[in-house]
Parts: sequence; C-alpha cells; structure tokens
Amino acid sequence: MSDRAALVTGASSGIGKAIAIAFGQAGIDVCVNYHRGGEQAHRVVEQIERDSGRAFAQPADVSNSADVSTMVDEVVRRFGRLDILVNNAGIEQPTPLLEIDERSWDLVLGINLKGAFLCAQAAARQMVRQGEGGRIINVSSVHEDLPMPGNTSYVCAKGGMRMLTRNLGLELAPHRITVVGIGPGAIATPMDAQTLADPQKKQALEREIPLGRVGGPEEVAGLAAYLVSSEASYLTATTVFIDGGLMRATGSL
Repeated sequence: MSDRAALVTGASSGIGKAIAIAFGQAGIDVCVNYHRGGEQAHRVVEQIERDSGRAFAQPADVSNSADVSTMVDEVVRRFGRLDILVNNAGIEQPTPLLEIDERSWDLVLGINLKGAFLCAQAAARQMVRQGEGGRIINVSSVHEDLPMPGNTSYVCAKGGMRMLTRNLGLELAPHRITVVGIGPGAIATPMDAQTLADPQKKQALEREIPLGRVGGPEEVAGLAAYLVSSEASYLTATTVFIDGGLMRATGSL
C-alpha cells in the first residue's frame, strides 16, 4: 500500500488512532487529524514514524468547511496526493429527547454528519482530479440502524451517515472511488470508557453480545485496512458491521 496517502479524522485516540497506526504500518502516508488533543495526535505521529512510516498531525474542526479545505490542501502539499479518507471524527451527548437543546443537536449533527459530508466532498474532489480512484470509509455505528433511547441526536447523525455512504458510493462509482461504512458495536474506546469502567454495566453489555465480549479498536482498524486494499475494490455503497453479532441478535439485520 505504499505511495498512497490517507486522511484519518479524529485520529488522536480510539478507533481513529488504531486506523492511523495500521495504515502507517501498511506503508500508507497518514494525516492524523485532531480538534482537541493535539499532544495525543503528535504521539500517534511519533508511533507511526517509529514504525518507519510517514505522518503528520493536522488540527481541524471537521464541521467547518474552511478548516476542512485547509486540511485537504495540507495533505496534498505534504504528500502530493490524497487516496484515502476515513471519516472517524464523532461525538455523542446522551440526553433524553425532551431535554435536548438546539446547540447540542447542532454540535452532534455538525461533527458526525456534516463533518463527514464536508470531508468526503473535499477529498472526492481531489481524488477526481487525480483520476486514479480512491477510498472513503465512514466510521458509523450499529446505531445507524439500531435505536438508542436517550441518544436521539447521535442515532440521527449515524442514520444520516448510512445514507451518505450509500449515495456517495453510487455517485462516485464512475470515478472508481468506493465508499464503505464501518458499523462498530461496543468497542473499548474513550467514548465507551464510562460504561466499561462499571463492572455491572460492562457485564450487562457483554450479555447482549453473542460473542460475549467488547471489541478492540485494533479489530476495527484491521477491517479498515482490508477495505482500502485491492481485495476490497468491488465493495461500495454499503456498511460492514463489526459488532460481535449484536445486530443479528437484535433482529436488526
């Protein structure tokens, strides 16, 4: 996978960090995007460089079109091209429906959905100019299909990402740009840290998962590495769930 360049958003921790490191190990040049957590992002860069990879950290608010444009331009300036985008940046603010305020709604939808759109549009424009195809991965969630009471803004954002993946996959197919979603279930990341730190909540969660355990970020990263390989070149406009069987068990698939 050498001679390819990737942009991974929200790559300072969790799934994004694992994907950035996996790409670096595969010989892909990596832009490690962060909004907050610059020190963590630079540690990810250092880890990639220790493995003889090339990487740099780039701050950007993915919900801001100017930031996104500057970030894509910087990737091209540094690496000469952009072949892979991973839309991983995301947040959630669990709140009962009747208590969600407009600011919180806009923030969650802005980062999770608008951010994915802005980055995909900017990256696809560059890929089309290059004329060599490309890969876009949208890190979504089982909750693009599975409801989660008390977290309406998050599931709506992920549901929107589901259709963004499908529509972009069809629209960009003539340019040989594939668009695939990854739908993680319960993964040991900072986002789920509070639940996993409570033994009772962790056990209750594991009982819902047919494989009986929470997944690791490196397992999601392994799937991402496959999706940008030549073996996955016929896969587009769909979501691949990595959830220990959770979706099937709930009857959502």
